[in-house]
Amino acid sequence: MFNFDWLSGISQETAKMIFLSLYAFIGFLVLLLPREYVYVGIKKEDRRWYHNLKLWSLCVLFILSFIYYLF
Repeated sequence: MFNFDWLSGISQETAKMIFLSLYAFIGFLVLLLPREYVYVGIKKEDRRWYHNLKLWSLCVLFILSFIYYLF
């Protein structure tokens, strides 16, 4: 079992900023993905903007970080 008593000294605001910075870091890593990797399995003539997985993952990260920021 994990013991997280060593985290008891961290304030709630600090913990919130740590997680929000982790969300921003994950978003940066998503942006580094090559375009061809994002559209794997879709023919070039059939590609649409809504098939871009970068947009979907960034939207999910934004929604999660917004909810986490509010609460």
